Amino acid sequence: MKKSHILLVVFIFAVSFSAEAQCAMCRAVLETEDGQGAAKGINDGIVYLMAIPYILIGGIAYAMYLKFFRTKK
Repeated sequence: MKKSHILLVVFIFAVSFSAEAQCAMCRAVLETEDGQGAAKGINDGIVYLMAIPYILIGGIAYAMYLKFFRTKK
């Protein structure tokens, strides 16, 4: 791996931003609740559901990389 690739990966993992993903209706209903416990739970669930497809596609891409581009000895 090139040095620039390694630096890019380190930078991506070092700089993380908080992701909040709620639709307008969910936000309106959950903002009226005291304590905001359910709102945080709903938000975490949305982010979790959003991440699963990216993890699966990344795993498939990695498996294809290993299958087709690995050097044969």
